[in-house]
Amino acid sequence: MATVTNIQDLRRIAMRKVPRAIFHYADRGSYDEVTLKANKADLAAIALRQRVMIDVSERSTATTMIGESVSMPLAIAPTGLTGLFHGDGEIHGCRAAHAAGIPFTLSTMSICSIEDVAAAVDKPFWFQLYVMRDRKFSESLIERAKAAKCSALVLTLDLQIQGQRHMDIKNGLAVPPKLTLANALDIATKPMWAASVLMGKRHSFGNLAVRKESDSLTTLSQWIAGQFDPSLSWKDVEWVRSIWPGKLILKGVLDVEDAKIAAATGADAIVVSNHGGRQLDGAVSSISALPKVVDAVGDKTEIWFDGGVTSGQDILKARALGARGCMMGKAFLWSLAAGGQAGVAQAIKIMRRELDVSMALTGVKDINQVDRSVLAL
Repeated sequence: MATVTNIQDLRRIAMRKVPRAIFHYADRGSYDEVTLKANKADLAAIALRQRVMIDVSERSTATTMIGESVSMPLAIAPTGLTGLFHGDGEIHGCRAAHAAGIPFTLSTMSICSIEDVAAAVDKPFWFQLYVMRDRKFSESLIERAKAAKCSALVLTLDLQIQGQRHMDIKNGLAVPPKLTLANALDIATKPMWAASVLMGKRHSFGNLAVRKESDSLTTLSQWIAGQFDPSLSWKDVEWVRSIWPGKLILKGVLDVEDAKIAAATGADAIVVSNHGGRQLDGAVSSISALPKVVDAVGDKTEIWFDGGVTSGQDILKARALGARGCMMGKAFLWSLAAGGQAGVAQAIKIMRRELDVSMALTGVKDINQVDRSVLAL
């Protein structure tokens, strides 16, 4: 970790350390990956405004997200299969986030269960929910999140139907990992990864262990096709709101009209996101949608940004365009695969340092003072 200086270093290490199918699950997008590429390109195209001769000797990246104090405007996004990137990956990620003073979100599709993570950490974390066909099971997940004292529920809106991810199909991605000849040879060259995952608490979806049906389903795509519900509507958001008493975050909004409806639900935050370019290919980049959503409903609820956050500069740009906070997914999984808890800690440290330096060079001392004036528009 001492020689790692940016998130791309962690990505390269992750590529070497984990099997191809697992790496591509985090790294790639849907269909032709037009939106995945746009997320990165559109962020890179935003120029920062360099300022000089301003006293920036004392700086602060600290702020709040849904009223929770954070050391920087960043949270770890919900990511599926996290425990296959490193054994007990959800626990390691949560511990690293808490140590750094930022929130951690556990996915419904995690390997470690809600209870596993709650027993291993001493601070509340957030839980991400997919509303499934079986509403009683979805309700049971909410009850489990309450029992674990999760401080917020992140409801994902943009996965009623899964966009096709070519590399997952080509790689035969399965949970638990399917041992084809190609995968077996690949895994044989990753002994440290194999040992880490085998020593983990679980090797399949921890939150779904109570469902016997899930035992007979081999691939991730089969499970999603059977459980995710294309009939979901805003009434389901109202239903979740009625049984969840805590903070509610709605993730997966790109369109202004959808943002207006989402804000009207009373949600505490809306995450502008295209699911990391893994759903509708050809959709606009998250960063291009952000200012429109902020202008439309930013006075009614907090607006967050998700979609290609891999540096402190990305966080600064999103904040300048009105995001209260950001979420990182791919960067989290790369860093976890690269070095476990230490890798995630390094990623957060890198991003905080980049944010701090970039603030100084744009003449800003406090993250709460960042606005569009830091951009060279």
